[in-house]
Parts: sequence; structure tokens; C-alpha cells
Amino acid sequence: MLLSSTNQEEEDDEVASKGGSELFAVRRATFLTIFLFSSVTAVTFRVFFTRLRRQRVDREAEMVSTVANVDVKQKDADHALVVAISCSAVLEDADDGDVHRVGVAFPLLQALQSVNRHLVEANSSESLLFDVLLITTDERRQRQSARIVSSTKHYGLEVSRFCFSDGEDFVESLLENQVQLFLSTEPEEVALVWQRGVPSSLLGHQTWSSPSEQLRVLLCGDDVIAAAAAESAQRFWSQLGAMRRRFGVLGSPVSVAVMTAHGGRRGFADALATLRSCGLNADEAHCLAGAPRGPILELLRPHVLLGGGLR
Repeated sequence: MLLSSTNQEEEDDEVASKGGSELFAVRRATFLTIFLFSSVTAVTFRVFFTRLRRQRVDREAEMVSTVANVDVKQKDADHALVVAISCSAVLEDADDGDVHRVGVAFPLLQALQSVNRHLVEANSSESLLFDVLLITTDERRQRQSARIVSSTKHYGLEVSRFCFSDGEDFVESLLENQVQLFLSTEPEEVALVWQRGVPSSLLGHQTWSSPSEQLRVLLCGDDVIAAAAAESAQRFWSQLGAMRRRFGVLGSPVSVAVMTAHGGRRGFADALATLRSCGLNADEAHCLAGAPRGPILELLRPHVLLGGGLR
């Protein structure tokens, strides 16, 4: 009986040993399975988030992009005077057809091209030219980018670049493209860009959109001194002045006028002196001293009005 009991204990130990080994093997296999599953899952999530991050970067790149117009000779970036115009001011929506209708800024673009044409005719190697950039923040219009490009080609507009940006980053897009003059029909956009020191004009507000071979720029002297500290404003005045000096007193394709609506002679003289210090001499100067400015605006009929309480 003692021997039988000993053998039974040995058999039980052997079974327990086998059971323990099998249990260990099962646990080991389970652990390996979990480990492998976790590794695969981690890799899968890493690949997923990497792709997601790339897609987000691609979308951001699509939202803010500048495309050069291959049909137009690109201007010298170091010398050109860069003018950005909102797309909606140049091209209006059309319900049918392959091209957009022309907008309020169309005559302005023609006047800019007229100045460039006269400059190149006088000097074929001229680098001080207007460099036009068309910008849009409208997502629907951005999806019609091909139509925008074809419309400018259809009307013979010399747009060097097209900038497609979102509403939050459009000012940064202007700064990155070294824009020196911004034109729009939206007061909020004009005010926002002015705040960043870039001269801006509200089109359709006391400006004229009739066809003209001469570009007419009116500076409101009341805002000239306030903007004098901005480097971009100084550069704009300097380049505009240099461009104006390319032509004689009579028959110039670009005309610059200064008007002060308020204040007396002192403020008027200070505004003229500030502009002259930047190299810009006015063809005309008007000190209204509180008088209505409607008659002067009707006489000058400016394409671009800078200042005048629109900042």
C-alpha cells in the first residue's frame, strides 16, 4: 500500500508538471499573441495618423498656395511694385459660359497694364513695373481656379500670379508675396490689411471704374503721416514716385494727387513733406480744410483712393 501510494504521488506530480508546462505554454502563447497584436495595432495606428497628418498638410497647402501664370512674363521680384487685387473685384460670377464677367476693378487693371506698356516701350529692359496678383479666399471660387485663369486670359489681363488662401491667413499670404498695395471691395479686408501697414484701397467707394489709359492715384494726406512709420508704405510711395519720374510732366500714364480733407496748411505741408522724403512728388495737391470733397473727387476720378478715413 505504501508503494502504491508513492507511485500515485509520482503520477500526480508528473500530471501536475505536465499541466504546469501546458499552462505555461498557453500563457506564453497568449502573451505572444497579445504582444504581436499590440505591435501590429501600434504600427497600424502610426501609419494611419501619419497619413492623416500628411492629408492635413496637403489640405493646408491647397488652401494657401500661389500659382504663377505661365502665359505672362514674370516680373523682377526685387524691383516690381506688387499689387494684389481681390478676385471678386476683377471677375464677377456668371451663371453660364466658360468665363466670368468683368468686375469693378477691370478698368484699374487696364490702367496698370497701360503704365507697364509705356514703361517697356521707353525701355525694353525696364524692371520697375506693376506686378499684379489676384487673390481669393472663397472656397467655391478656389474650386473654379481653372475658370479664373482662363477668364483673365480671355480678357487679356496680365495677372502674374494667382493666390488661393483661406480667410484667416490671407493677410499673411499678402505679406509673403511682398504685396505693396492691396485693393478690394470688402471694407473689412481693406481695414485689416491697413492695420498690418500695407497701403490698401476700397474699390467702388469714391473711386471710378470707367476705362482710362491713365492710372489715377489719390492719397489722402490726413492718413499719410499716420502710415509713414510703416516700411511697406514707405516702399510703396518710393516705388510709385520712381515710376512717376520715368515720365514727363505732360502726357504721363500715371498721375498722383494728394488731398487733405481736414486741418490747415500745416498738416497739408507736413503730408507733402512726408511724401517727398520718400521720393514721391504729387502732380496735384488740394487742401480742403473741411470743405466737401465730392467736387474734387468728381474732378480727379481716381482709380485708387488711399486713406480718407477708410483705415
